[in-house]
Amino acid sequence: MGNEIRQIAFYGKGGIGKSTIASNLAAAYAEQGLNTMLIGCDPKSDCTRNLCGDVDIPTVLDVLREKGVAKLGLTELVDGKRIEVDEIVHKGYNGVLCVEAGGPEPAVGCAGRGVIIAIDLLKKLDVYNGFNLDVVIYDVLGDIVCGGFGMPLRRGLADDVFIVTSADYLAIYAANNICKGIARHARRDGSPLAGIVYNVRGAIDDFALVNEFAECVGSKVIGSIPNDPTIIETEIYGMTTIENKPESEIAERFRNLAITIYENKETVAPTPLSKKELADLAQRIRQKTREKYEIGG
Repeated sequence: MGNEIRQIAFYGKGGIGKSTIASNLAAAYAEQGLNTMLIGCDPKSDCTRNLCGDVDIPTVLDVLREKGVAKLGLTELVDGKRIEVDEIVHKGYNGVLCVEAGGPEPAVGCAGRGVIIAIDLLKKLDVYNGFNLDVVIYDVLGDIVCGGFGMPLRRGLADDVFIVTSADYLAIYAANNICKGIARHARRDGSPLAGIVYNVRGAIDDFALVNEFAECVGSKVIGSIPNDPTIIETEIYGMTTIENKPESEIAERFRNLAITIYENKETVAPTPLSKKELADLAQRIRQKTREKYEIGG
């Protein structure tokens, strides 16, 4: 691993395991002595909990609401020193810097707006340079790539985007939508797709289906995470496997994935599946799911 900063974004369907992967990779990078920051870009604000001992850290939007950002604006808050870095940046396991963008109050405003505001504020506070960061990880909700959640794509903030998916149809459907967002911006200085991470969840475990999807959009499966009970066990205690079970096989799997992602140089502007191609894939997923339960039953 080198010294130049790497900015990595993980996208995927809600509940697909992005935060598990992002937090374990952040822990793996910190273990290697890299200055690492994880930015949670999900309005549920739970992306960093495995690094913070199951503690909910104050979100950027919550802090700004308390400071009266609606009246003053980010520039006035920063220039007037009414907001400090340690109010929104918190140290987690092994020194990983943790930030949660947060979301609007229930039924008010755009859920993705917190991402835009959080990243703008971090830049105004010079967090990226001030902490001499080596790795920045964005954990982004990807059910829909709206303006806020699409910000890392549009502005080319991330060097690489990785999509997390299982073999379930809804996860692949969301992954295909994310590919559309990446393709729209990648040719205009947006962030490119660097690979698919296969996270085993849901009804079936079928690497071949996910690999086929990756190849069809012009990418590759860069790594896979099995459905390991060790992950569930460690997350009950608000920890990563790197911290709680450092000698486990799954912890080593995360370390290897971290290295592969850090050193990856291959990126593409993906070609999303057409409606027909997606429908054909969905039919095969349904068939394999039926076969599994017919045999099991």
